[in-house]
Amino acid sequence: MQKALRHLTTSDPVLGRIIETIGPYSIEFRDPCFDTLVRSIVYQQLSGKAAATIFGRLAATSAEGQVTPGGILKLRPSRMRKLGLSGQKTIYIRDLARHTLNGGIVLDDLPGLPDEDVIEHLTRVKGIGVWTAQMFLIFALRRLNVLAVNDLGVQTAIRKAYGLDELPKPAQVERLGQSWQPYCSVACWYLWRSLEGQAAL
Repeated sequence: MQKALRHLTTSDPVLGRIIETIGPYSIEFRDPCFDTLVRSIVYQQLSGKAAATIFGRLAATSAEGQVTPGGILKLRPSRMRKLGLSGQKTIYIRDLARHTLNGGIVLDDLPGLPDEDVIEHLTRVKGIGVWTAQMFLIFALRRLNVLAVNDLGVQTAIRKAYGLDELPKPAQVERLGQSWQPYCSVACWYLWRSLEGQAAL
């Protein structure tokens, strides 16, 4: 990881200052499993605290202490709503459970696929877009070069750190991130941490 930090610090002095302030790279990875994908859906467009509360309630419905496809489909949609999930997210999570059980989504295959194929595979599921797939790539599959150009946290951190008047467009993030390759995931993590740990997952 020292090689990545040297590259980012040398190629982008602004990011280098963020790295110096934050300190060591200490990302918390999760297993590339169904539970992690459900977590990412729950966290969409919510604060970390609210999402963690809702996900905790959902996990508590399982005897295994982990969210499973079978466990999800045993829950009535109305029960899922009472746990704090929106109607849309309830639909998304149930759709993911069905895809996982019927073989439409094969999570065990994902570690061996290129990033683009992982995104294509996961976005077959209603409610899983490119952002959610990218979070899975970064936090579960531990891919080092994923640039989340549409992530609000990344955009907010860039505006703050680079002194921009408004949030950068995805194309601007893409251009800025060219100098971060092949360690864009590491850059994103430091940008999230620069907002006092308000990371997406």
